[in-house]
Amino acid sequence: MKIATIVGARPQFIKEAVVGEELRKAGFKHVLIHTGQHYDYNMSEVFFKSLEIKEPDYNLGVGSGSHAVQTGLTMMGLEEVVIKEKPDVVLVYGDTNATVAGALVSAKLKIPVAHVEAGMRQEPRDMPEEINRVLTDRISSILFCPSQTAVKNLKKEGMEKGVWFTGDVMYDLFLKMEKNFDYSVAEQLDLEEDEYVVVTIHRDFNTDNRERLEEILKQLNMIVKDKRVIFPIHPRTRRRVKEFGLENHLENLDIIDPLDYLSMMGLVKHSWKLITDSGGLQKESYFAGKQAVVVMPDTGWVELVQKRINALSEPEQISNVLFSGSVNQFEKGIYGLGDAGKRISTLLICSGSDKAFIL
Repeated sequence: MKIATIVGARPQFIKEAVVGEELRKAGFKHVLIHTGQHYDYNMSEVFFKSLEIKEPDYNLGVGSGSHAVQTGLTMMGLEEVVIKEKPDVVLVYGDTNATVAGALVSAKLKIPVAHVEAGMRQEPRDMPEEINRVLTDRISSILFCPSQTAVKNLKKEGMEKGVWFTGDVMYDLFLKMEKNFDYSVAEQLDLEEDEYVVVTIHRDFNTDNRERLEEILKQLNMIVKDKRVIFPIHPRTRRRVKEFGLENHLENLDIIDPLDYLSMMGLVKHSWKLITDSGGLQKESYFAGKQAVVVMPDTGWVELVQKRINALSEPEQISNVLFSGSVNQFEKGIYGLGDAGKRISTLLICSGSDKAFIL
């Protein structure tokens, strides 16, 4: 059985590190296609090296661009590869333009699509990631859900066939790699444990609106009076800061380049709390036992907010939410037991069978 997997951005590299290994262990023929959506070294190749992901069989070199340009170029490149490789199943991850492009191309070629991280829903419904995940779920044949909430979301939308709760593969990776976390960044910056906050901001609704981005930066400058603020800045965010003339707001912050997974997790593990709009980092903070202030109007990882582990915040409230929020206890097992990759591999082996089974 041949599986073609499509990746293009950091969260997908992380998931591929787990699922790809399990697919190869199970004896699948595995074709890895990198769309080139993240073409910056720190956002791409460094992840392949640190996570020991196999080299892609194809790199489409799509790069940046508008959503239409990026999705269109990805579809054009993928169609050629998928026709050539003739996989039995195409596997896509998450909610990026690479995800929806892969799902559309494969479905139109009548190849079953398997969606890892299916069933996630959040407001606003017009955000690019939400559009991508809803469309991908609708045209996928196999839906792997990271949480019970995701399973319920799909059921509400009339999707029950081919839906499986597997847990979250990012938890698999966290457990596997924890012994290898790199704490050198904290050492280089002379950081004291629990005395700094880690920040990542990259969503378009936060970066492309000058007033919103400026307010976020102002809030970070309030926080730095009490805690050091470590900001691995995304290329998109760096560009917007320069375009909007907001460089002066970065002067008191510790601005560093994006980090590979092991370095980022080492930084998170010794931090006090996090401020982020990253879907992946919201969960990684939970895995590390840290609270995250989520700068979004809503989150797909609603369980973490409902259980008061993470907290949503508008830009002008970030500082207040950060210093007022507390977690009594971190409930375990919300995203499975750390065996999601194996479950996904087993389900793909059984996907040709009509027989129901329980893992």
